[in-house]
Amino acid sequence: MPLHVEVVTQERKLFEDKAVDMVIVPGSDGVLGILPNHTPLLTTMKFGELIIRKGRAEESFAIYGGVVEVRPTKVTVLADAADFSADISMEEAEEARERARKLLEEGVPEDERTRLLHELRRAELAINIARKTRSRAGSVRIITDEE
Repeated sequence: MPLHVEVVTQERKLFEDKAVDMVIVPGSDGVLGILPNHTPLLTTMKFGELIIRKGRAEESFAIYGGVVEVRPTKVTVLADAADFSADISMEEAEEARERARKLLEEGVPEDERTRLLHELRRAELAINIARKTRSRAGSVRIITDEE
């Protein structure tokens, strides 16, 4: 019995599929591998990579915090913000990282520093996931028997 998986933010639904084999979630207490018939669970997510496996294909998202609800046949990812890995612009993420670094080096008030550190973490995650995705064959990775 496959999983029904939804990935949503406040702005939009990024992904939905009713025949997913596995979901790998960046949980706050560690990475979670979720298979069909998983015990019900509600947990928070940290910044990280969300991976969805269907057959030999794999899709990836940058998740910037949120909550995941797991039921035996459904996984709902409610992300604070998220980007489909193929939609991440490496150039824009690198520019955001450099802009945040520069402003942090100049010295800013504490509330602005917190916001800039958040932007820096987000840009660095986007860059890491974009690099991983581009090193694979496109945004959908075919898993071979050797893996």
